[in-house]
Amino acid sequence: MKRRFTIERIPGPLASLYEKASRLAIKSYYSQVAEEILCTLHQGLLLDLGTGPGYLPIELAKRAPALRIIGIDLSRPLIRMARANALRAGCAARLHFEVGNAANLRFRSEFFDGVVSTGMLHALRDPASVLRECWRVLKPGHEAWIYDPARVSSQIDKEKWKASFSSLERFMYMALSIYVRLDPPKTVIKSDALRMIRSTPFKAYRIVEKDGELELRLKKDPSP
Repeated sequence: MKRRFTIERIPGPLASLYEKASRLAIKSYYSQVAEEILCTLHQGLLLDLGTGPGYLPIELAKRAPALRIIGIDLSRPLIRMARANALRAGCAARLHFEVGNAANLRFRSEFFDGVVSTGMLHALRDPASVLRECWRVLKPGHEAWIYDPARVSSQIDKEKWKASFSSLERFMYMALSIYVRLDPPKTVIKSDALRMIRSTPFKAYRIVEKDGELELRLKKDPSP
């Protein structure tokens, strides 16, 4: 089903709901993704697209002292939360969070040793343009890891999540539930991902489907 609207950022009033859900998925999801990434990359500079409240970069930083990470997101409230979370975790010196658009990155070409994104691809107006930016900023021979949709919602205790809501958050949750029923989220399937990738310069890639999530591994060919 085609969506009536495409909202690329978490709206400010929903940011706290998203942060609370993400926090409940640290051990069950973000720590696992961090371990997968660190099998390939454990030092250098990594870019996290759609970083949200920053829990994936924090889990990576805890495990890999030689890894520095830049996280970007379109949501200013979530970027503020990410900075605060990094301070509390004691790893702010190796993490940098800023508001930014994944389709128009400010970074020079061949700047990053890796790029990662969790749960952002399905929410993009032009996902292929974001993948092309991933290719541009990656160093030759390095990879982008794209997970979508992130399995956060299936990894949390929903009753515990709802019990943490304030009165305003309960209202926002009800409004969101009505909106989602009227305009269901877009789902990216394997054929969609293949079509996106084939419109980019990526030639080496792997797509894995597991537990309702697509995992894209995109490698930038080494320079000749």
